[in-house]
Amino acid sequence: LFLLLRRPPRSTQGVSSAASDVYKRQMVYRYWKTGHQDDEAVFELFFRKHPFHGEFTVNAGLTEALDYLSRFKFEEEHINYLRTVLPYAEPEFFVYLSKLDLSKVKIHAINESKMVFPREPIMSFEGPLGIVQIIESTIINLNSYPSLICTNAVRMRIAAGRNKDMIEFGLRRAQGPTGATMGAKYACLGTFQGTANTLLGFRTQGEVQVYGTMAHSFILSYTENTDLGSLRKIKGIDVLERATHYRKELNWTNTNYSELLSYLGYASCNPENFLALVDTYDTLNSGVKNFLIVALVLDEIGVKAKGIRLDSGNLADLSKKARKMFIEIGEKYNKPHFKEFKIMASNEIHEESLYELAKVGHEIDMFGIGTNLITCLKQPALGMVYKLVTINGVPRLKLSEDIDKVTLPGSKSIYRIYINDKLKPAFDLICLRSEVPPKEGQEMKAMDSTKAVAFTPVNVELLNPLVFDGKTLIPPMTIKEGTKQIYSQLDNFNPAIFQREKPEKYPVLLSVEMFNLVEKMMKEAKGQKQHFYLK
Repeated sequence: LFLLLRRPPRSTQGVSSAASDVYKRQMVYRYWKTGHQDDEAVFELFFRKHPFHGEFTVNAGLTEALDYLSRFKFEEEHINYLRTVLPYAEPEFFVYLSKLDLSKVKIHAINESKMVFPREPIMSFEGPLGIVQIIESTIINLNSYPSLICTNAVRMRIAAGRNKDMIEFGLRRAQGPTGATMGAKYACLGTFQGTANTLLGFRTQGEVQVYGTMAHSFILSYTENTDLGSLRKIKGIDVLERATHYRKELNWTNTNYSELLSYLGYASCNPENFLALVDTYDTLNSGVKNFLIVALVLDEIGVKAKGIRLDSGNLADLSKKARKMFIEIGEKYNKPHFKEFKIMASNEIHEESLYELAKVGHEIDMFGIGTNLITCLKQPALGMVYKLVTINGVPRLKLSEDIDKVTLPGSKSIYRIYINDKLKPAFDLICLRSEVPPKEGQEMKAMDSTKAVAFTPVNVELLNPLVFDGKTLIPPMTIKEGTKQIYSQLDNFNPAIFQREKPEKYPVLLSVEMFNLVEKMMKEAKGQKQHFYLK
């Protein structure tokens, strides 16, 4: 019951068990044909290289993956379709497929929002070969995109600073509605304060806040006074009459009149959330001035306007000049709170532009980021892989001419090791699961490249505990919990791994036993001594 109560609404609304590459089914048929479908196998999900030329990745997608796995079952219509794809398969094979589930599968996993590094098994699957093989493609998909989006969001957060509000604006640019909603969810896990996507707001039942302003089309739809209709009065005050008064008093009669009407119409419907898009005609000479006119009118009825959105031009310069106008009008009418109006910026914002804005200085309080966040335009895919590491208790090793593609054999445990400070990680340690785990205050050795180093931890954190044993064992992480954990890691990891230029690599070491097993298996496979090291 506790798990059900904690379960957040799915951003994918359930992935079908039919989703997979066809060759997975073909391989499973051959396992079944030769009687190997129930061999005990261990597969691991990991990546080889950080995205965005960086040195950190934020793990995400575990909630989606566990939801998919807990519901995995082929429906009759799926089985009927597979008969057409595998016309050579015996009827008994489809009976086998119809009974497949994860009741005999154990999963160890690193939780969402944790910093993860190359070669570390983010998820490991122990169970019958047939079922743990057939889920491969979907598992990669459900972890890769969320981790990529979440990492992209955190990188943008680092560039913008913690004192800025970040809103996800990507629905119209995302790769389909499912990608839009999942991307918005994991942008919010990655420290964004909210989204414009109301579907995510609905599915998370208010955990994710929704934000929005107005479009240019709304402003362009106003042409004359009668367009205000019944919205002309708020709390008995004729807002058009008062706006006309301030427009003349300030000698701002050259502002675009239809724009002013649109602002009054918008503010009349929702005065407490009046945030105006100001670049439809002329940002400083019309948009900002018309916003301030309406803000003065709202102030008369006891309502404070929110601010403006800049969507084109030199955002830094415009934000400074807009802030100056807020201050000047606030002083003229003795309204000191005017200087605190929010300035939001959108318009193709990306990580590099955020750094550039910070460099030149600006007055922007909020960023609405769409295309470059939701599509991960800088790197649209994270190269996660899913490899067999054990079969029937025997470790398996994949060799390659590229040392990065040599796999680590055997079932593994990952430990985050703290040496001088119980809160600040020193390195991660990859061990065989059969090994005695490292303990606080107990000296042990590990392999740093090809050299053994001794260390005595003051704190040891197991990163990949058992999370699934025929059913899900852990509650899903909420977005608020995940965001809090990300900020904690940004505070406690070596800050050099997060820096924009020449980030430092976070150390990932192998236990001596793990290292020796790799070298032994490499020698046996190639017939000569091979030296292995983590790049």
